[in-house]
Amino acid sequence: MSSIPGTSIDPTADIGAAGVDGQAAPTAKLEVKGTAATAAHGSKKARLDGGWDPIHCPDWDKQTTAAFSTKRIQRDLQQLYKDPPQGIFAVPDEGDLSRIHLLIVGPMDTPYEGGFFYFLIRLPPDYPLRPPRARLMTTAGDSVRFNPNLYQNGKVCLSILGTWDGPGWAASLTLESVALSIQSLMSEKPYFNEPGYEHERRSGDSDRYNTIIQYETLRVAVCEMMEGQRTESKNLPETLREAMHGLFAEFIDTYLINCQKLVDKGLQGTAINDPFGCNHGTFDLDGVLQRLMQLKTKYGSD
Repeated sequence: MSSIPGTSIDPTADIGAAGVDGQAAPTAKLEVKGTAATAAHGSKKARLDGGWDPIHCPDWDKQTTAAFSTKRIQRDLQQLYKDPPQGIFAVPDEGDLSRIHLLIVGPMDTPYEGGFFYFLIRLPPDYPLRPPRARLMTTAGDSVRFNPNLYQNGKVCLSILGTWDGPGWAASLTLESVALSIQSLMSEKPYFNEPGYEHERRSGDSDRYNTIIQYETLRVAVCEMMEGQRTESKNLPETLREAMHGLFAEFIDTYLINCQKLVDKGLQGTAINDPFGCNHGTFDLDGVLQRLMQLKTKYGSD
C-alpha cells in the first residue's frame, strides 16, 4: 500500500526531529487501564520470564532515550511511511517516539483474513542495541489466544524479541523487521507454529484450529475492533482507526462470506474445542453476522 486509506498521511514525507516536514508526526496518546497481564499458557520453549511487556517497563522508564536511538527510530518510521509493507501501519505515541502503535491486517487466504490486530511496541532507550518489546492488544480482554506465538495476555513470542528460542536480535533489524516477523505468524496453518506439533495430534486438528481462529478474527479482530468498546481498542490512534474504517468497507463482503461459510458448517451454538485448550465458549455466528451487518450500515461503502 502506498498510503493509509482515509487519512492525510504522506508516506513520502521526511521525518525530522519535529515530526513530518517540520510538523508534528501522526501520534497517539496511550491510556493504560486495568491490572498487569495475566499468566498465559505456552510451550516450554517460550521464555516466560519478565521484561516482555511494553506497557510495564520500570527498567526502561528510569532511563533517558539516547540521541542516536531517537534518530534511528525516526529513520525506521520514515522507512515505513515511504514504503509501507502490505497490511502494516504504524504511528508513534504522542510525545514519545519510543512507543509505537502498530496495526497489522490479517493476510488474505489465512484464518486471520482482514482482521485488525493492534500491537503496542516499546523501543529500548538504547535502540537498536537491544530488542523492542511487543504486546498484542487485540485479545478481547486477555481471553483469546490467536496463535501458538500470540498469547492471551498479549505476549508475542519471537526469537528476535528474546521471547522465543532461535536467532536473536541484531542492531541491523528495524521496526519494519519486527512488524513483518509478527505478520508472518499469521499463516495459513497456524496450528503447526506450536513446537512439537509438526503433525496433528488428532486428525483434523489443524482445520478445527483454523475454524476457531477465523471465528475469533471476525468476532474480536473485526467486530470488537470496529465497535471500539474495549479499552484496548479505544487506545487505537485516530490515524489507524481511519485506516481500519477504510479497509473495513473494502473487506465487508469477504467478512460476510467467511461468516456464512462457518454458519453453513453447522457451528452455531456448538462448543469451541481448541486443540491447545486455550479458547473456550460456543460459536455465536448469528451474533457476529448481526454485528457485521450493523457495522456495514455504519461504515460500509454505498
